[in-house]
Amino acid sequence: MAAADSVLHRVDPLDLSTLPDAVLQRTRQAFGPDATPESAVLQMLRDVRSDGDSAIRRYALLLDGAELDSFQIPQHEIDAAWESTPQDLKNALELAAKRITEFHRATLPRDWVDLQGGLGELVRPLERVGLYAPGGTAAYPSTVLMTAIPARVAGVREVLLTTPRLGNAPLNPTVLAAARIAGVDAVFQVGGVPAIGAFAYGTESIPKVDKICGPGNVFVAHAKRMVQGHVDIDGVFGPTETVVVADSFANPIFCAADLIAQAEHDPMATAILVTDSESLVRAVESELDAQISTNPRADTIRHSLKAQGQVVLVDSFTEAIEVANRLAPEHLCLMVADPWAWAGSVRNAGGLFLGEYSPEVMGDYIAGPSHVMPTGGTARFSSALSVHHFVRTMPVVGLSPEHFRDLGGAAVRIAEAEGLPGHAGAVQARLDHLAAPRAK
Repeated sequence: MAAADSVLHRVDPLDLSTLPDAVLQRTRQAFGPDATPESAVLQMLRDVRSDGDSAIRRYALLLDGAELDSFQIPQHEIDAAWESTPQDLKNALELAAKRITEFHRATLPRDWVDLQGGLGELVRPLERVGLYAPGGTAAYPSTVLMTAIPARVAGVREVLLTTPRLGNAPLNPTVLAAARIAGVDAVFQVGGVPAIGAFAYGTESIPKVDKICGPGNVFVAHAKRMVQGHVDIDGVFGPTETVVVADSFANPIFCAADLIAQAEHDPMATAILVTDSESLVRAVESELDAQISTNPRADTIRHSLKAQGQVVLVDSFTEAIEVANRLAPEHLCLMVADPWAWAGSVRNAGGLFLGEYSPEVMGDYIAGPSHVMPTGGTARFSSALSVHHFVRTMPVVGLSPEHFRDLGGAAVRIAEAEGLPGHAGAVQARLDHLAAPRAK
């Protein structure tokens, strides 16, 4: 199994050492000849924290070429974006929203109280969350639905969204339409590191939030990591990744299509096929050539598959599943004759997609679970975004005198072992009170 560790060449989402020279040069032009990307992120966060709105305006003009008089998008502009959305796209977004809502309602944790045992747990939603939606060609309305709706279902009181205005270009209308469907309370036209700083610290116009969610570039990822502790974050995400585990019964057309769907995201996206069938490997490779040749994003797909793609041939399907578990991918697709029979063997995956008619693309848009999933092997210890990320739990202790009498002696003994006589005394005083004779 040692070979499995070298299959996935993961990219550190916080690694700034491989940024293009053009980006580094622009950073030095904006922040000084000695500036580094790390120092630029820190400077922007400090400026937003100290100068508020004025810093946001300054950086919006410097980095995005946008002159912002106000930050919040007027409701009439959001309504207009919705009205301009084609009806078939409206229907698709509404269907997606319905399924996302239903899924997350089913997973919502509930209060529980055991009065007899004197214990319980209360579930309370966060007060305010901030969602980040990238701009430009990376504007994904589906991500707005996949982040805002779980927050709404969890009971978050206020859901805010920010997305950058790039120069004089209009904001993506479908992103605004998705925000309307998802019930976002306010949309701001601020992007990049300043947006993260605004949500983390608050400004005159943008309130501080309790949690920041959503994808972004490496600068946004760094900013999220730096403000963690002032606010919670959903995670720091690297390039997207899919592992397709297939047996000899898998349809090579479907396998190739799913690998292409992953690879077309960007050159750093990772698509891996793991199988115990040599004939399937040959058939999938043939299908890849045929399907890529007609795809408008062929250059990106080829770059991604060459740099990050892999085909792993194993001796048995049991070994294939173990390779997948070692990789702990963001998306794991089981393209096998009886996928449910193997689901119990999967230990580590951001999301599990079973069978030929449950491709990862359905999870991207319409299935129901959030498509914000852990990348870079972090599925070993973290989970897909859900209502659980937008609530807190408070344990409740309400012991009766009888329960206290039964448990108090053990508490005193442990407190004494830890050298904390005040702790022991707080319990012993009550034990003595309970033991004292009552006046008749």
